[in-house]
Amino acid sequence: MTTSPDIPRRRVRSFVRRGGRITAAQTRALDELWPRFGVDFAPQPLDLDVPFGRDAPRLLEIGFGNGDTLLAIANERPDWDCLGIDVYEPGVGRVLLRAGELGLKNARVICHDAVDVLEQQLPDGSFDEILVYFPDPWPKKRHHKRRLIQPGFVVLLARKLKQGAVLRLATDWQPYAGQMLEVLNACELLVNSAADRAYVPRPAIRPLTRFERRGQQLGHGVWDLEYLRR
Repeated sequence: MTTSPDIPRRRVRSFVRRGGRITAAQTRALDELWPRFGVDFAPQPLDLDVPFGRDAPRLLEIGFGNGDTLLAIANERPDWDCLGIDVYEPGVGRVLLRAGELGLKNARVICHDAVDVLEQQLPDGSFDEILVYFPDPWPKKRHHKRRLIQPGFVVLLARKLKQGAVLRLATDWQPYAGQMLEVLNACELLVNSAADRAYVPRPAIRPLTRFERRGQQLGHGVWDLEYLRR
């Protein structure tokens, strides 16, 4: 069967939506705190000065999970604006709840597919730092096409960085680390910070998660990568 050129091909997504368990407090946060910390997705360029109310250095985290890294950085860097993108409502609700408890003024979240947000909503050259920590490794070979770190996505990330800005990544799945390294090193818009064009030590900006601590006790590795925008 052939596909008509007039019918767009469905994009392979790097995630599968799942409900997950959401607490009453997280549900309440989604209802009550979204106007304060949430940014609605819209397929048009966003002036980031509007949701943050200022012009400041900006960090973007893609796939923030339970939000520990995003919240820690926002709390430690009050002079930075920190934006997170994730699709899972329990995690988004938790971030909203904790941001309210911490009284953060510099944290915002978008609950939508990051590819759509990067392609349609966030202007090029917007960020001083972008984080992609522990994306789903999709370990089975038939699922590798779902991995987030692909050549096209890496170019998209690079375009959102300011000149000289930093892209940081990490994974605890060694085969994925190898693919990430190969794809990122091939991107002409990025320069590997490591002298040997390989991995870097864990940066201070990335807090140890409880899962990583558990993995260290079991002898599991974590591979960090760092790139600069040409």
